[in-house]
Amino acid sequence: MKRILKGLGLVILLVIVVASCIVIYNWRDRHPDYTIDVRIENKTPGIIQAGFAKKPITPTIVDTWNDANGNNKYNEDEGDTYNDNNNNGKFDAFWIAGMSNAKPAQGVHDDVWSRVMVLDDGKSRIAMISMDAIGFLHGDVIDIRNRIPKELDIDYTLLSSTHTHESNDLIGIWGENMFNSGVNPDMMEYVKEQTVAAIIEAAKSIRPAKLVFAEDLSGKDAALMKDTRKPIVKATGIHVMQVLDAENDTTLGTLVNWSNHPETLWSQNLLISSDFPHYVREAMENGVFNGSEKMEDGLGGVAIYFSGVVGGLMAPHPSISITDPFTGEAYAEPTFEKTKALGDQIALLSLEALKKKGDTVSSSNISVRAKTVFPDLDNTTFKIASGIGLIKLGMPEYFKTRTEVGAIRVGPALFLSIPGEIYPELVFGGIEAPEGREFDIQPLEIPPIQDLIKDRYIFYLGLSNDEIGYIIPKSEWDTGKPYLYNDPHDTYGEENSLGPETGPFIYNSLVEVIQDLE
Repeated sequence: MKRILKGLGLVILLVIVVASCIVIYNWRDRHPDYTIDVRIENKTPGIIQAGFAKKPITPTIVDTWNDANGNNKYNEDEGDTYNDNNNNGKFDAFWIAGMSNAKPAQGVHDDVWSRVMVLDDGKSRIAMISMDAIGFLHGDVIDIRNRIPKELDIDYTLLSSTHTHESNDLIGIWGENMFNSGVNPDMMEYVKEQTVAAIIEAAKSIRPAKLVFAEDLSGKDAALMKDTRKPIVKATGIHVMQVLDAENDTTLGTLVNWSNHPETLWSQNLLISSDFPHYVREAMENGVFNGSEKMEDGLGGVAIYFSGVVGGLMAPHPSISITDPFTGEAYAEPTFEKTKALGDQIALLSLEALKKKGDTVSSSNISVRAKTVFPDLDNTTFKIASGIGLIKLGMPEYFKTRTEVGAIRVGPALFLSIPGEIYPELVFGGIEAPEGREFDIQPLEIPPIQDLIKDRYIFYLGLSNDEIGYIIPKSEWDTGKPYLYNDPHDTYGEENSLGPETGPFIYNSLVEVIQDLE
């Protein structure tokens, strides 16, 4: 009996040791000693040159599946089966990220992309990338930076995710279940290869350019979003930069920056899509169509969409209707018609803003301030998910993760790099200290970020160089009863945040890079 107990004890000890080794291995720092402290402050304006490129990062759907109970979730125990179309004996699924697990894509509605702009002022060169993904972790951004050929002379690279909830998982937590990563390693490699290829193409195509800045601050876009968590602070405003060929005034590319979750299609969609950014970009490039009739000309070139201040949660929620700008039909249910109506409205407002002829610059300097920061990792779920290999956060320090903040100034515009989904009250004001809050404190993150920026045009680039989740004001943090504002229901956001210190930490880090550029 003693021998049996001793043997059992050794087995248990071995299991604990192996499990601990796995966790420690998964928690390892994948980029030891990586850190940046970028300060580019060119005082003399130079001729602006620009190049654009886009490369698809769309998965090829081979295996489809049969939904036995019509719940749009794959579960073999409920009778779901897959169609082994390549006859390799396994289900080659691409799991759609966002909303829930177990959503294998059934096909592709529209391509998802890595879209790149390279800017050069004669002394410095930067690359700005927008990727159709729910998020892209900082370690993967570092991988891409390390692959960029040195001869391109790119001084700083920024990669932002559009945060579409309708493309394949590139983070890991939306796989078949909570214990299996949704990231396909081959697909991740393809995404990185295509992104680097787009950077190379954009850099090799640069030519003298003019930058045209415009914005729509009318508030008309407020009807296209719902703030789903108190306090109600909507992140309205559309920010646009058109890049013209200096020799012939043709459009090389256009940047559109707006704050709303690309999740119009909501939770039941099973087709790969970039959601409404697809329709924004199509309209900016090729024109706005009502059926087959062109209602507004496009600009040509490569259109790039950057998501902005989407925390809080800014969303085209099914409880709000989006009106088709031409037919007047209102769409509430999540459909591609609703998604197009939303994209068309943003494109029309952007095109109209450009017609008003904002500031145009052809000679300017590029200034950059960016730095690595190490916020606390307090989220237990994130720690476990990282430990079992679902997400590759890595810990360069004990229960801290590595991320990045930055600010780029080009002419009259500032582009602020925010590594997650920041709540709008941190940016625009309106932080509260409601009854039921977890910490008995008054707002810490004041004044609002916008009040610290003196530039004429401001582009807030959310989910830039990382996806650390929600960035929540500490005085609005709440994980248990009594709930905020004494509401009967709990809040959404905290479970997808690094922790309660994230709000003040990221706020202070952003303030520092903004002030360093002054």
